[in-house]
Amino acid sequence: MDSRKMLSEDQVANFDFDLFVIGGGSGGVRASRFSANFGAKVAICELPYHPISSEKQGGFGGTCVIRGCVPKKILVYGGSYGGDLEDARNFGWELSEKIDFNWKKLLQKKTDEITRLNGVYKRLLSSAGVKTFEGEGKIIGPNEVEVTQIDGTKLTYTAKHILIATGSRAQRLNIPGQELGITSDEALSLEEIPKRVIVNGAGYIAVEFASIWRGMGSEVHLVYRKDLPLRGFDEEMRAVVAKNLEGRGIILHPGTNLTQLTKTEDGIKVITDHGEELMADTVLFATGRAPNSKRLNLEAVGVEVDKIGAIKVDEYSRTNVPSIWAIGDVTNRMNLTPVALMEGSYFANTVFGNKPSKPDYSNIPCAVFCIPPLSCVGLSEEQAVEKAKGDVLIFTSSFNPMKNTISGRQEKTVMKLVVDAATDKVLGASMCGPDAPEIMQGIAIALKCGATKAQFDTTVGIHPSAAEEFVTMRSVTRRIPVGTTPKTNL
Repeated sequence: MDSRKMLSEDQVANFDFDLFVIGGGSGGVRASRFSANFGAKVAICELPYHPISSEKQGGFGGTCVIRGCVPKKILVYGGSYGGDLEDARNFGWELSEKIDFNWKKLLQKKTDEITRLNGVYKRLLSSAGVKTFEGEGKIIGPNEVEVTQIDGTKLTYTAKHILIATGSRAQRLNIPGQELGITSDEALSLEEIPKRVIVNGAGYIAVEFASIWRGMGSEVHLVYRKDLPLRGFDEEMRAVVAKNLEGRGIILHPGTNLTQLTKTEDGIKVITDHGEELMADTVLFATGRAPNSKRLNLEAVGVEVDKIGAIKVDEYSRTNVPSIWAIGDVTNRMNLTPVALMEGSYFANTVFGNKPSKPDYSNIPCAVFCIPPLSCVGLSEEQAVEKAKGDVLIFTSSFNPMKNTISGRQEKTVMKLVVDAATDKVLGASMCGPDAPEIMQGIAIALKCGATKAQFDTTVGIHPSAAEEFVTMRSVTRRIPVGTTPKTNL
């Protein structure tokens, strides 16, 4: 069925497009393509391509492809070789003591790849019949968009529906000397690899870049406010990550805030709230991101935002203005690329596919690409205990991977299952260790299907592998009675 028939001929004729999308990142491109596949006449605008974003620079593919997940993962691969080369000696590889690392070569390879992907996204849109514009889009009416092109000329278009998918942008810490620091955007495009780095923050970006630079031989300090990195993750796994970061040579500064940055002849002098003075060549602010909503002219059309500028939407991603919708990081719901893809797909189903669809945010797997990585799906132990109506069972396994028994690296892999005692349903799974994200994607399918611990136990493992531990954890590590507080072993 051609879903454009859902609109009357008069309605379609009165608009330039059925859908105009502002923002050509993962979510916006997905929504555009799927809507076009349903027969809608679609246009999308995105800022001109550049690896470092600004109010006037961006690129089709968005944060994930150009200055986020993809280039970050390339650098994680690069940083991982540092430890692999150390480990290789005990596997018989006779390597010289000094091994050179060519940052510029990796940087160029990374840039080549994101440039290629930027082109791929443009072709995907073209193949789907989506009209693309390069420039800044803003809303000037409930059904009207203005695009300011690269040369400054302004184009105005009307659309039955407008979708905002402008994502978010990295923020600097508001302290004296903040201009001396960088964000993840610049970190992915540094001309030289820094010898001394201070990373401020404890989220995904902070621990990932700390791991990257340490793997490449830099001295790295990780400074954060809480006792452990990765707030919001399972407490036990947070402790494992902190131990691994230290084991790899990263210097941790928990319970610490930066108060001032000063430029000196020897680099950047950093002052903490404990009175410490640290010296660095580079200071990375990984202290959060803000929704890209300020320049959209939302207040003029009455679109509601929250106190940080995130666009308020209902369960179907619709704003308080019926013709305007929003998906992805600009709504600050669950800020992950695959979630934006889901929201984009469901938007197209709802508006043009004659199949109203609410995004399902349960059992969404995620990964932190520190070295080694952390990955999880479902509820953490703390979340399970908070929501439980009965006892919760915790199963854990901590072991030295086979590779480490030969290399001599003292770094354990830790796995965990959280189970509802009454129903035997697996509520959550976590793993910190090599290949954790690859393993967790499969575990996520099991949780989505409502798997029980008994079904895990009757699954035959693959031997020898780390993954088989998930189906051989027979003994309960601890039982948490309903109404009590979790108590970890770490």
